[in-house]
Amino acid sequence: MAVDYHLEGHVAVVTGSTSGIGQALATALAEQGVNVVLNGFGDPAKIEADRMAIQKRTNAAVRYHGADMSKGDQIADLIAYAHNEFGRLDILVNNAGVQHVAPVDEFPDEKWDQLISVILSSTFHATKAAVPLMKAQGRGRIVNIASAHGLVASAFKAPYVAAKHGVVGFTKACAVELARTGITVNAICPGYVKTPLVEAQIVDQAKARGIAPERVVEDVILAAQPNKTFVEYEHLAGMLLYLVSDMGASATGAALTVDGGWTAT
Repeated sequence: MAVDYHLEGHVAVVTGSTSGIGQALATALAEQGVNVVLNGFGDPAKIEADRMAIQKRTNAAVRYHGADMSKGDQIADLIAYAHNEFGRLDILVNNAGVQHVAPVDEFPDEKWDQLISVILSSTFHATKAAVPLMKAQGRGRIVNIASAHGLVASAFKAPYVAAKHGVVGFTKACAVELARTGITVNAICPGYVKTPLVEAQIVDQAKARGIAPERVVEDVILAAQPNKTFVEYEHLAGMLLYLVSDMGASATGAALTVDGGWTAT
C-alpha cells in the first residue's frame, strides 16, 4: 500500500540527480507531489528526456539546473533558481559525488581537490544558501547522502573516506546549530547500491580476476556487507521520505545506516 507522506506542493533540490541514487531519490520525491530541481552532468538530451519522463509520470513540476558542484557561486545560483522558480524551498538533498581509487602516496593532487570539493564543500555551499530560505519558512529538511565510508574506512579511498566523514561531521554540527529553527539535518549512509557504475565494476572485476560475476559480488564488492545484498534504491527512498516528512521532525543530527550490517561488524 502506498504511503502518503503529505509532501505535495513542497519543493526540493537534489544535487547529482541526473542518474543513479540521486535520480531515484528525486523521482521518489516527485511521486509524493514534490516539485523537484534536478542537477548533474550528462548528455543534455538524456537529461531532458528523463526530466520530462519524471514530470509526466508524477505530475510534479520537474526542472533542471546544470550547476557545477565544484563551484560555490554556481551552487548558490542553483538554490536561488529553485526558490525563484517555485517561491519556496523545503528540502535539500546533498547527493553529488565522484570517486577515484589509488594508494594515498600515489593519489593525484587534483583528484583529492575534486573529491573534497564535490562531496564536502558542495554540501557546505548548498546548505549555506538554503538555510536562510528555510529559516524564513520556519521549516526545512536537509538530507546529506554520506556513505558507510562516512563511518568506517577502506583502503585506497582516503579522500573519499575523508570527505564522507566530513559530511557526517558537518551534518551533526548543523543539526545542533539549527535545532530550534524547524530545520532538521540528517545523513543517510548507504552501503553498496547497484548503480550503473557498480555494475560496470562487477564486469571488469570478473574479467580481471577470472571468476564469475556472482563471486565478484559476494567476495569482492559486498565483502564487507554481512547480508551480501545490494542496497536497493527504494530502501534509500524510504529513509529519505521519512526524514523529510513530519514523521521525521524529531530526527536530526543522525547518521542513519542503510548498509546491510556493514558498520555493525
